[in-house]
Parts: sequence; structure tokens; C-alpha cells
Amino acid sequence: MSKLTEEIAKRRTFGIISHPDAGKTTLTEKLLLFGGAIQTAGAVKSNKISRHATSDFMEIEKQRGISVATSVMGFMYKNGGDPIKINLLDTPGHQDFAEDTYRTLTAVDSVVMVIDCVKGVEIQTEKLMEVCRMRNTPVIAFINKLDREGRDPYDLLEEIEAKLDIQVRPLSWPIGMGKSFKGVYSLYNKSLFLFQPSKQKLQDEGVQISDIHSPELDQYVGEGFAKQLREDEELITGVYPEFDMEGYLSGRIAPVFFGSAVKNFGVKEMLDTFVNIAPPPKSRETEEREVTPTEEKFTGFVFKIHANIDPRHRNRIAFVRICSGTFERNKPYYHTRLKKNFKFSSVTAFMAQDKEIIDEAFPGDIVGLYDTGNLKIGDTLTEGEEGTFKGIPSFSPEMFKEVINQDAMKTKQLDKGLSQLMDEGVAQLFSYELGSRKVVGTVGALQFEVIQHRLKNEYGASCTFQSLNLHKACWISSDDPKKLREFIDSKERHIAKDKDGKYVFMAETKAWLQMVQDTFPDIQFHFTSEF
Repeated sequence: MSKLTEEIAKRRTFGIISHPDAGKTTLTEKLLLFGGAIQTAGAVKSNKISRHATSDFMEIEKQRGISVATSVMGFMYKNGGDPIKINLLDTPGHQDFAEDTYRTLTAVDSVVMVIDCVKGVEIQTEKLMEVCRMRNTPVIAFINKLDREGRDPYDLLEEIEAKLDIQVRPLSWPIGMGKSFKGVYSLYNKSLFLFQPSKQKLQDEGVQISDIHSPELDQYVGEGFAKQLREDEELITGVYPEFDMEGYLSGRIAPVFFGSAVKNFGVKEMLDTFVNIAPPPKSRETEEREVTPTEEKFTGFVFKIHANIDPRHRNRIAFVRICSGTFERNKPYYHTRLKKNFKFSSVTAFMAQDKEIIDEAFPGDIVGLYDTGNLKIGDTLTEGEEGTFKGIPSFSPEMFKEVINQDAMKTKQLDKGLSQLMDEGVAQLFSYELGSRKVVGTVGALQFEVIQHRLKNEYGASCTFQSLNLHKACWISSDDPKKLREFIDSKERHIAKDKDGKYVFMAETKAWLQMVQDTFPDIQFHFTSEF
């Protein structure tokens, strides 16, 4: 086996997705705890606790207890065999940040989906599942919060199948729920784990019982629960087919685990099974061909940009997913959009905002490249080959507000802040040709708060947002440059430019847009800007 093949085999790159509040960030913390990446898990919601979740590193996330940036965390996990390198991407749960999440899903090979056992499948989970289905991403479901009185496990499984259009196969099963929760039986390893609720530190509290019919089981969980578990096991084995690895890897079957992230129940069983069954880095499509991870030459793409990851240094980091070959520090790589070579001397691996400089990285890894503005979301880096990786989605905004500068002395800081935050893909900026007005377009209302907060804290610029009555921002093009110019001149008041300098027509109502489209048949109106 070559070094490259060996490194690929021991990597697992996955994202955690869920509806807000299903316990996604808490689960992330527990996985890091098992990986030895942190010693104590931070409580995510409570303001009384001074520690915060490792993956929530932006100031506003700590204040509000929500995840708004996608965090990348890498750690080694020993599971009896050789250590496995896990690259974990924790996505924002809040639907206002859906775009960031969709882009992140392009960089992972599989997904863990967290479902709240009290609320079941929620709307945001359904949307995210659609994105996974577009790419046939393998999905593992973790049904969380079993320390609360939730819904019947069989009902939850049925709902997952109906709403998410995927078959399920339980690989662990809960004993009791809420106050009477006793533990989790692993149907995959045929062993029982009983736990004392331990929130923060790791303890080995699993009791392994190899035979579900042994009287030992009754001693641990009581006669009633033991009888119920035996019946459940028989029923599951009868109703659900054997776990089909091929079905899971092609995204048709979701293995299901039960547990409580906050009480540390059932998380380790899920992680151990995940490491065994989840796919190593997979092939990716470019517009020209399919790229396999084992190719000798390096390729990768930018799926996220984060400005001011360290407030003391005004820097931008581009997050790059490595798709093939070995990435080496200080080696020149070809930027396919700008058609020139770049060298990257500070290349970092992540542990939320803790970063370490690395010399090389392999397919499946996510590296951070310090950047002065050359890289954009969707950019491809290679060793000289032309081509662009496909499938980074981008949407036309739903809400529009005008930026009102509150401090004329800080105009420079405001402009710089807006430009850098827009490069992150948090929102889109449209600058009107006439009267130098600036308008921010977003998918949801919360982004305006985040932008305002970050402009103030990271750039020292104050602004407010004034609502605008706009229906859509449409990118415009035409086969006839003369007709395009005439259209721009005739609609000057409604023409803006996006951050890349492309012309955008700002339509105030649906009816008016329709009328303009009919009047100018030579002009094409686009609802997505191609990244």
C-alpha cells in the first residue's frame, strides 16, 4: 500500500446536521471528548457556565447559544485498531444560515443527522436531507435526548422513513426513556451498555453483556425492562432486514442510534460503529471529469471563507477540502479561475479556533489557507490542470435591507468589513450605480444581526439596516452587448452591482419583474449568481 492509499483509508470526513436545538453542538462536544481532543465538554445553552462549546467560537454564538459559523474540527480516534483521523464539520443549525450548511455538505463524505426524540423530524432536517439526497450522501441518524420523556421509538423510525424518504435500520435500541432510561443495547455489537449520567468527564461505565437472554440482564435493568428488550430485539430482527452496508453507502438506508448527548449515553457506540462503516474520502466530479482520491496530483476546492478568525489579526482563512493527492506547504498550486500559481506558507489544521501549522494533508482533510483576497467560495486549486469542482449551490436572497452608516469617520472600516463578510458567503452585497447606496441581501433575518454585531466588534464600524421593499435580485446578461448596455441605461435607478462587479437588476415586485422580462426579450434574468 502506498502512503497516500494508507492515509486515505484512515480518514472519515463528515458533517453533523439537524434542526436548531436538536442537540447537534452538544453531540459534537461529546465526540471531541471521546477523541481526546478536549477534556471537559462545555455546556452549550446555560449562561451560568463559563465554558462554551468548543465549536461555537464567535462572540455572538457564545452570547446566544446558537451555532452560526460552520466549524471544522480534526482529531485522532483510537477504536481498538489503528487510529482513525476524524474530520468533523459542525454546521449552523439555524435556518437563516442554510446557505453555509448547503455549501459545507459539498465538502463531506457522510453525515450524522441528529433528531430530537421529543419533537421528531423537523422542517430544517427535511431540507438538509434533500441536499444529502442530491449527492447520495450516506446518513447515520442519532435520536437524541432520551433522558427526556419522548415519543415511542417505533413511531420515530416510521416518521423518519415517511418524511425523509429513506429506509432505516436500528443498530442500537433504548431501554426505557426519560426518568426510567436505563441504557442502550447495541444490536450491531450485541452488547449492552448501562450508564450513570455523566455529563462532562469520560468514564467507562459500559457493562458488556454478550447474551441478551442471560439472567444477568434482569439484575441490571429489572425483570420488566429485560423482558421488553428481548421482545424488541426479536421484533426488530424480524421486521428490519439485516444491516446492508451497500444500501448505507449509496444513501438508501440510514442506520439509527439512540442516546442522549447531554448525558453522554449511546454516543460512544455510535462513534465506534461510525468509524467502522462510514466511507473514507470519495471521488468528486469536476466539470470535465471524475477525480479519484488516489490520484498522485493534488486537487481541492474552497467551500467556506472566514474573515477575522482571530480578532487580533485581521486575516481571512479559506477552508479547502482536499480531493486528491498530497497537499504540501510552500508548493505552488494553480488557481483555475485566476489562471495563476499561488504558494501557501501558513497552512493550518483546525480544532475549532485552535489552529496548528501543518506541512502536508491528504484527501478528506480540510485545511485553512491564509488569504489576502484571492480565493472565493467555489474556487478550485490543482497542480496545473484546468477544471472546476461542481455543485456549490448559491441562492438569490429573500430579504433586502439598505446599510446606513452611523459614523462617517468609519466609512473605510465599514466598507472593508462588509466586503470581507460578504466574501464569507454570509450574505450578498449590492451597490447601486446611482447614489452609492449599499444593500445587503440575506436568506433570513438573523444574518442582519450577525453582520451588525461583527461589524461593530471586529471592524469598529457602526451601521443600521433599513428595510427595503424588494422582490428579487436578478443577475442580467444578453448575447447582444449593445442591448444590455441600453437596458442598464434605461433602468439606471434599479441597477446595482454585486461584490464581483456583475450587473444585477433589483426588481421591486413580481408583477413588475414579469412586465420588464416581457418588454426586454433579449435580456436574460438569472436567479442564481454562478460562483
